[in-house]
Amino acid sequence: MFVDNLRNDFYNVVHGNRCLLLVNFDIDAICACKILQQLFKNDNVVYTLEPVQGIQDMVKAYADNCEEIKYVVMINCGATIDIVELLEPPEDTIFFIVDSHRPYDLCNIYSEGQIRILGKPEEDDEIPEYNEVFREDSSDDENPDVDSENEGETQQAKRRRLNEDDLMRRRERREWEEKRDTILFNYMQYSYYGKSSAVILFEMAWKMSKDSIDMVWWAIVGATEQTILGKIESGISVLESGNLQGHVSRLSHRQGVDAEKQQQSAVKVTYDRDLQLALYRHWTVEASLRHSMITAVSLRLWSLRGEKRLRELLAEMGLPLAQSKQRFSAMDLNLRLEFRQMVEKLASKYKVDSVIGASFTLQSGYRFKYCASDIVYAMLALLESSTKDRLPQHCFLDALDCLSRKKKDILERGIEKAKMMLSNIFKTAQGILEMKQVMNAGTFLYVIIPEGSLDSRLFAHPHSLLMLAQFTLKAYVETSRNRNARGWPLLASATFNAEEGMCILVGVPPVCEDQPKSLFGKAFEQAAKNTNSDIETDYFDTTIIRLKIEERPKFFDALAALLT
Repeated sequence: MFVDNLRNDFYNVVHGNRCLLLVNFDIDAICACKILQQLFKNDNVVYTLEPVQGIQDMVKAYADNCEEIKYVVMINCGATIDIVELLEPPEDTIFFIVDSHRPYDLCNIYSEGQIRILGKPEEDDEIPEYNEVFREDSSDDENPDVDSENEGETQQAKRRRLNEDDLMRRRERREWEEKRDTILFNYMQYSYYGKSSAVILFEMAWKMSKDSIDMVWWAIVGATEQTILGKIESGISVLESGNLQGHVSRLSHRQGVDAEKQQQSAVKVTYDRDLQLALYRHWTVEASLRHSMITAVSLRLWSLRGEKRLRELLAEMGLPLAQSKQRFSAMDLNLRLEFRQMVEKLASKYKVDSVIGASFTLQSGYRFKYCASDIVYAMLALLESSTKDRLPQHCFLDALDCLSRKKKDILERGIEKAKMMLSNIFKTAQGILEMKQVMNAGTFLYVIIPEGSLDSRLFAHPHSLLMLAQFTLKAYVETSRNRNARGWPLLASATFNAEEGMCILVGVPPVCEDQPKSLFGKAFEQAAKNTNSDIETDYFDTTIIRLKIEERPKFFDALAALLT
C-alpha cells in the first residue's frame, strides 16, 4: 500500500521505536539515509544501519536483526521484490519502503498494511487495477451443484449441465489468465527509475518543519547522482532542480534572518550557471576536458584528430598549455575567473553546447567549496573501492562520511580516487574504440572487457561498468556511419570473480531514448530460461546480472534471437 502522509503514517509510527535501516549501495540511498539519520538523531530514535549490496545481503541483514525489531525501513531496495514471500516476516512486522527502482512489485502495492511504500504513485507507473491481476475463486466454483433448482432434473441432464458450467468457468478463467499475463508483461516489461529517495525524505522533513540547509544539500546530491548516471530523463531533472532551488532560497533566507543561527550562516548553497565538467575545480583543465563524457565524445578525444582539436580549443581560449596542465586552483586568477566565459564563447563552434548548464555549489568557510557532481563522483569512487583488505561495508561508511562537512579529508581522498576512476574509464573506452572491440549482434551492441586488462578489477563494480558502457555507447554512435546506431542498446561485461569464473553484465538503453527505460531486465530473464543458464539476479537494478563466463556466448546468442 502507498503512504502519502509520511509524517503521520511513517515518521510518527516509528518514532519512539527501534528501527532497522536497510540501505542499498547507491548515492541516492546514502543521501536519503543521511537525512533520516539526522531526523532520528534530533528525535533520539534508536536504529540499526545495515548496508546491503543485493538481495542476499538484504535477506541476511533481516535475519540477523529481526528478533527485536518490528519496523524495517528499506531505502532503494525491496520495492521490486515480493518482500513477504522472500523474508517470511511475522504479521506484526511492518516494512516502510522508499525506493526509486521501478516497476513496483504488485504484491507490495496491494499489501493491506504490512508493506507500506512511502510516497504516491506517479502517472508513468501505470499500475494495474487489483481485479486485473488478482482473482479469488468463488464458493460456487467449489460447490457447483448448490444452485440446482430443478428437482425433477434427471441425473444425466444434471451431469451434462454441470460439465457445461465447468467448461464455461474454465474458459473464462483461461481468458482472464491470458489477459492478466498480457497486463503483467506490459507492466513489468521495462526497468526504470522514479523520484529520488533523498528528495522524498527531504520533502517529509520540510513538511515536518525539521529541514535544514544540510538536508537540502543531501537531497541535491541524491538527485544529481540520478542525472549523472542517466537514471532519469533530462526534463524531469531540470524540474527537480527548480524545485530544490526553491527550497535552497527559502532555507537561505530563513538562515539569514534568524539571529541565533548566525554561526551557521557561513554555510551557503548556490544555484548558478556552471560548466558540466567533471571535477574541474580540483583537477587540471586539460584533464577535466579529456575525462568529461560531454567533451570527450563531442571532440572525439580518443583519436589523434580529437587530441589535435583539444589543443586547438585550448589555444583559441587563450589558455597557455602550461596553465591548462596546472591544477585549476593554482592557475592564474584572471584565467580562473574568465574560464567559464572562455568555454561559453567556443561551445557552439566545437559542438559542446551541453557543457554549459546550471549546478548547485556548497560553500562553507573559505576553503570548502564543492559542486554537487564533485561529491557524487567522490562518493562513487569510494563506494566502489573495495578490495580483499577493505570490506564493502567500510567503503559504504566512507561514502556516507563524504556528506559530512567535518570530514573533508575523506572527501578529498574520494576526489583523488574519482580522478583515477574517470581516467581508467576513459583509457579503457579509448582502447575499446581503437581496437574496434564494440561488437554488433544485430539488435544490440556488446563489449567485453578482457580479464587482465588495465584496471579490469574496477569494472567488477556495477557503477563503474555502467559509466564505461554509457561512455562507450555514446562514443561509438558519434563515430558510426550506420544510421541505426542511435537506436541500439549496449551490453558491457567484465570479469566479476576470476576464481569462480563469474562475470558481471550491465545493459544501457539506446542514445536516442531520452526516457531511460530498459527492457534488458525481462530480456535477461527470458534468455536465461531459453538457454538454461544459471544467472544471479542479486542486484536491485534488474539490468545488472552475473553469470558464468563460459555461458556468456550462448547467452548473447539467445538475447540476439529474443530481441530480433
